[in-house]
Amino acid sequence: EYQERVFRHFLDEYAAGRTPNPDVLCNSEIKFKAFLDHALRLGAAHIATGHYARLAPRAGGGVKLLKAVDGSKDQSYFLHAVPQAALARSLFPLGDLLKDDVRQRARQAGFANHDKKDSTGICFIGERRFAEFLGKYLPAKPGDIETEDGRIIGRHNGLMYYTLGQREGLGIGGRRDADPSPWYVAGKDMTRNVLLVVQGHDHPRLLQPALSAVRLHWQDGSVPTAPFRCAAKTRYRQADQACTITASDAGSCAVEFDRPQRAVTPGQYAVFYSGEECLGGGVIAAEAA
Repeated sequence: EYQERVFRHFLDEYAAGRTPNPDVLCNSEIKFKAFLDHALRLGAAHIATGHYARLAPRAGGGVKLLKAVDGSKDQSYFLHAVPQAALARSLFPLGDLLKDDVRQRARQAGFANHDKKDSTGICFIGERRFAEFLGKYLPAKPGDIETEDGRIIGRHNGLMYYTLGQREGLGIGGRRDADPSPWYVAGKDMTRNVLLVVQGHDHPRLLQPALSAVRLHWQDGSVPTAPFRCAAKTRYRQADQACTITASDAGSCAVEFDRPQRAVTPGQYAVFYSGEECLGGGVIAAEAA
């Protein structure tokens, strides 16, 4: 199930020049679908996971998905696409605890991993270098690195290895024909196999006032009537960003931010919130709506 529902999608998205987030699919397709179904067949009433999130009854039936008490560890972003029926069968015992309190309880219980370093990165890659891992499954196609005025200033190893806003690993620092400001990835020209770069952390090409999201999942099962005010995250750990959903239907929505957002990345997820409640989200289809 993981191979077909998560890993294949992961490779297809990178091959198309997008930057996927497999953790969201792993939750909606594996932990809270394949695994939950198996647990129910065995006679379980619920499954419990270590996600930092909370659930609360919804007026009229169902449950609300809420942020964890520990805001620095909140994982509701990764759970936004889990269906209501699955959430109703789920328990999040860590949602009301701070991570330090969890470690303290584990220490008191004698767990050897009470001070284990937090896990990061993509689970199926492990400690290997990401580029090395990806190169085993997708052929690398080196090409030119261009500035916004069309100057070729370097070579990239393959568009799949780069994401919008990236600074490290470009190999084009300290040029005599440019000022000393750092270079950042600003776009990918898939047709010409060209990586587009700009200088400056907040270059206008890196700031987007709007986005389009597709493959939407709304937790309460209804499509919000536009215009609709809420907050959004375009990546994990980002602070809530005030926005307006200006248009919406069952499959997509257009979002305008009060302030332009940096490095809005196709393939990642836009997740919507009203205060502590996670409303749902969708896949970022384009930088501008």
